[in-house]
Amino acid sequence: MYRYPKPLQNLINKLGRIPGVGKKTAQRIAFHIINMKPEEVKDLADSILKARSKTKVCSICHNISETDPCGICTDKNREGDKLCIVEKPIDVAAIESSGVYRGKYHVLGGVISATEGVGPENLHIADLRDRIIREGIKEVIIALNPTHEGEITSHYLLSLLSPLNIRITKIGIGLPIGGSLEYTDLVTIGEALRARKKIK
Repeated sequence: MYRYPKPLQNLINKLGRIPGVGKKTAQRIAFHIINMKPEEVKDLADSILKARSKTKVCSICHNISETDPCGICTDKNREGDKLCIVEKPIDVAAIESSGVYRGKYHVLGGVISATEGVGPENLHIADLRDRIIREGIKEVIIALNPTHEGEITSHYLLSLLSPLNIRITKIGIGLPIGGSLEYTDLVTIGEALRARKKIK
């Protein structure tokens, strides 16, 4: 049975651990890398190291940024009374790219999942209620992916935030069940935000 050279196989194995990268894709990327010029490989490696070392997590919204607090949290031109709750930083990027929303964000860092052993205490939920009160938030937009875990988390957030005298809405129109914001086109995301429904 044919075996790749050990360094190449090691690279394929490492690439295959990246979410969304299967065995065949990992092989194609690995072969592309070993055929790159040495200076291009160095630039790629430097970019990966810098992305890891220079990226911070905002202590307010938990999004990724070069600064703490992040640019969105410190932007005085944004609608400070609106807060959009998302699962991951990549969801912030998807919503921002739609150009429809100009409020602020709160990144949970995941969703409640019994099978994965993730409870509310494992997410950025503990500081959410205090933040809403402190910042005078008038509308919370729940923009979690329409999965089973996303729905469970949405219901938990609704029960947590219902005692507050605020408007709670939820996007969802046009988003397929089981879908993901990061893979949804910008027009659909924009329409889902515009047509958000009040749930409290």
